[in-house]
Amino acid sequence: MRHVEANPGVHFNAISRELDIATGQTQYHVRKLLREGGVISEQVCGRTHYFADGYSETERAAIALLRRETTREVVFELLRQDGMSPDDLADRVGVVRSTVEWHLSNLLDNDLAEKRYNGREVTVHLAEPELLKELLVTVDPTVADRLVDRFTRLVDGLLDSPHSSER
Repeated sequence: MRHVEANPGVHFNAISRELDIATGQTQYHVRKLLREGGVISEQVCGRTHYFADGYSETERAAIALLRRETTREVVFELLRQDGMSPDDLADRVGVVRSTVEWHLSNLLDNDLAEKRYNGREVTVHLAEPELLKELLVTVDPTVADRLVDRFTRLVDGLLDSPHSSER
């Protein structure tokens, strides 16, 4: 319980790894905490995240998303300059547009960002900038989360390279 309280949005594998306990032990204790109501689980982007009681649905979604390094960078850039195009965001973050769009769609699906259209021009705006600013300080992705994000960036970069069709 103390680990979940200290690491809101932690996911199952991280609990096992960080507490150095077996998967079965983690399952037992997490199920017990869920049954007793001390912990809430939230499914975000294919991962189950765990929270102590007291976080709103919006806060839980934001915390889970901010555990992803690329999402953090997208949010950071939008805090620096609200109203950027997806192409500009991709350039600033250093990833391909499709990767930015994936992270944006997660933010959009959870009402944390919005797209505004002016003719053919699209800009992205944060819907909850103060909340996201506050949470950026408190949530830090684990090393494993960062490695997964960096591997995804590497693969995206290889697939997007001008010579990828020649391979």
